Amino acid sequence: MPSFEDSLKKLETIVDQLEKGDLTLEDSLKLFEEGVGLSAACKKELDTAEGKVQILIKQRDGSLKTEPFPTDKASK
Repeated sequence: MPSFEDSLKKLETIVDQLEKGDLTLEDSLKLFEEGVGLSAACKKELDTAEGKVQILIKQRDGSLKTEPFPTDKASK
């Protein structure tokens, strides 16, 4: 199974190829399907990482408290 970083790079390559618009419809659909799979795999990994971060957040008294995972969206 490829790493998150490898999957993300491959997804970026697929997007670049699709944006160029010089592929056949069949090739475009194949790449799109692969991209959807890679996107789902990346999202799953990010969701897992987010859950781990939430679990690891400790309060000063030693208790654990789940806090929202900070995202770029929250800062905008």
